[in-house]
Amino acid sequence: MKHLKLAVRLESLGLPLRKAFAEASRMGVVGVQIDAVSELSPMKLSDSGRREFRSLLRSYNLELTALGCPLRRGLESAEDQQQRLEQVRQVMALSSELGPRLTIVSAGQVPEEADTPEANRLRESLLDLARHGDRIGTTLALETGLETGAVLAAYLSTFDTGSLGVNLDPANLLLNRFDPMAAVEELRGWIRHVHARDGRKGSASRAAREVPVGAGDIDWLSFLEALEHAEFRGWIAVDREEGNDKLRDVEAGVGFLRRIMGA
Repeated sequence: MKHLKLAVRLESLGLPLRKAFAEASRMGVVGVQIDAVSELSPMKLSDSGRREFRSLLRSYNLELTALGCPLRRGLESAEDQQQRLEQVRQVMALSSELGPRLTIVSAGQVPEEADTPEANRLRESLLDLARHGDRIGTTLALETGLETGAVLAAYLSTFDTGSLGVNLDPANLLLNRFDPMAAVEELRGWIRHVHARDGRKGSASRAAREVPVGAGDIDWLSFLEALEHAEFRGWIAVDREEGNDKLRDVEAGVGFLRRIMGA
């Protein structure tokens, strides 16, 4: 699995930026993903702030894998649509400037019916952002989990652009009762980034929930082998959205995946 590279999503650590960099470096990963919000928002990050951020990355020997762009609503929503599109454009531009040229976004669910106002808004929004990506050389990676990999791949194939892809999150798929293993092959050629999150399936007596990497129902050895077989050659960022000690969970997840990968 020499082509796969480990990273962490810094928001999972729950630490200020400098301390998060230090922890990521201590864990031995060589990449970090971070959301472009708060002090790292493109609207707030000055030229000197951008230089300082790049300097911090170099000082800890870390590479920025992607910028996340959290949205309050999906791109199919009419409310404040233009403001959301401008927000994504600015994060894409910042991603180009800082290096990864990859922006991760939860765009919304692929519509079951193609000719509804929501479906048209989603398509027009993605077309707008894809054209922007084509101009500045930045890819927009859509979060997985709201539909099968096959449905998402078929939808993406209707766009004439090289600037759309996916951030594959196996836990999102599992928790929504989709097959993460099948999604790897179905999304072959579209995967630009991966989140390493785990989950346990729901049952009659137990709700589905996120758990630390290695403690859930995902067969990580098979999943990583499937990524290699699908010729994915990118970053796998360990992420944790729930839990009382996310920092420790992320560190344990990094160690778990490193042992599997033989790194």
